[in-house]
Amino acid sequence: MEKLSVNHLLGIKNITSDDINLIFRTADNFKSILNRPIKKVPSLRDTTIANLFFESSTRTRLSFELAEKRLSADVINFSAASSSVKKGETLIDTVNNILAMKVDMVVMRHPNPGAAAFLAKHVNSKIINAGDGAHEHPTQGLLDAFSIREKLGSVAGKKVAIIGDIAHSRVAISNIFCLQKLGAEVMVCGPATLVPKYIHTLGVRVEHNLKNALQWCDVANMLRIQLERQDIKYFPTLREYIMQYGVNKKLLDSIGKDIVIMHPGPINRGIEITSDVADSKNSIILQQVENGVAIRMAVLYLLAGGRE
Repeated sequence: MEKLSVNHLLGIKNITSDDINLIFRTADNFKSILNRPIKKVPSLRDTTIANLFFESSTRTRLSFELAEKRLSADVINFSAASSSVKKGETLIDTVNNILAMKVDMVVMRHPNPGAAAFLAKHVNSKIINAGDGAHEHPTQGLLDAFSIREKLGSVAGKKVAIIGDIAHSRVAISNIFCLQKLGAEVMVCGPATLVPKYIHTLGVRVEHNLKNALQWCDVANMLRIQLERQDIKYFPTLREYIMQYGVNKKLLDSIGKDIVIMHPGPINRGIEITSDVADSKNSIILQQVENGVAIRMAVLYLLAGGRE
């Protein structure tokens, strides 16, 4: 069988376009399985996977857990809130204690950028980065690009605008890397205070006017304002942000063309996006959630060596 060029999924930056297309082809197969009456396959039977979440998560953790169970893996869930980390235990000691229980793979979310890469150098297990600080969220980048491919037929040549809190978003960085490797044009749009000054070095367009961004793009990926990561005020008021960067049906109708609407979730309805847009025929938000399970099944399967 075809194999990935990497032993871990630490970020989209570390993988090739061939890797991405292999993950997509594998996810196509798993998605067809997920639509059958019996949704479980024995691909990772006798494989033990630990989900280590040092940061709160609902959607990503549940998506990974469901993907693992659909592949018949044995699953251990670990939450830092009730662990020895609170007593001063180091990250490596925590993981090595878990690996001593004969765990084969680790899915980890951590608030510090680079935590997954650090772990991959120090423990003998396959590591999947489920989000490290404001650095990367590779499976989200993959499922977003996969969803665009499913909706529009391909990613190459498409114009994708990522709108909102770019500065604090790991989703934005993984999306930029993934979309560019697949041949898409990428624009970021948001207040100047929420668009990093280095972002142009990644080869993306920068726009601060929302209507201009929407007129340019085929796909708008809306990001929420990550207030939990902000230590200072980046805009005067939430009301002003909504007026400048909130997407509503009236604004979309004024553009005069169909735009695919995406959101990595959780949605703050009425802030970055209104309900009539989130629930419209142009929205593929629920398809993103469904595709997330297939993409994560594909990543787990390929990293585990695709054992039958």
